[in-house]
Amino acid sequence: MTEIDPDEARRRLAAGEAVLVDVREPAEWAAGHAPDSLHRPLAQLDPGEFAGRTVVTTCRGGGRGGRAADQLAAAGVDAANLTGGLRAYTEHGGSLVRDDGSPGTLDG
Repeated sequence: MTEIDPDEARRRLAAGEAVLVDVREPAEWAAGHAPDSLHRPLAQLDPGEFAGRTVVTTCRGGGRGGRAADQLAAAGVDAANLTGGLRAYTEHGGSLVRDDGSPGTLDG
């Protein structure tokens, strides 16, 4: 599996070079997620949706994101897992929001 560190992931996302796909469950997403990320729970992930795109997958700590990146890559999608998941993302200055725009958390 290909991994990408939080700083490089944020750079690529900000430059429009990749899309961040959060594969956590709905309650986790509702508690807080990276702005502009897409929510696709792992069990519902459809590689066809991301054909021709570069994807960075994430979850809370990296495990489910890694499985998602492997699944996408096996289907021919350019995918990398965010090393350390959203936990590392926030430790490196990334913010989390709720759907209403209020600050989010990793609780959920």
